[in-house]
Amino acid sequence: MMTKIEAIIQPGKLEALKTALIELGAQGMTIFEVRGHGRQKGHTEVYRGQEYVVDLLPKIKVELVVPDHLAEATVQAIVRTTATGKIGDGKIFLSNINDAVRIRNQERGTSAL
Repeated sequence: MMTKIEAIIQPGKLEALKTALIELGAQGMTIFEVRGHGRQKGHTEVYRGQEYVVDLLPKIKVELVVPDHLAEATVQAIVRTTATGKIGDGKIFLSNINDAVRIRNQERGTSAL
């Protein structure tokens, strides 16, 4: 019935992604500033002659719930606007959502989105 999409992306890609999702008709999204690493495990940098490991890199997490028929178009919009082809582009996770409730008026299902 509905799909929750969680995308971990590069911070510099957020504005382009928001624009693409709004054009697609996304009714709402939640944005988090997060830190983490994937397979690359961070990198080393030198500051004032000292080498140190940066193992938790800044990322943006975007969460949104869409009707199932918009899930694949949403994933494609995320890939199209955020992919650079380099390590660290991010990940997209999809989960099934059984129900949603709008607190204000108790609407349920896709009408609550």
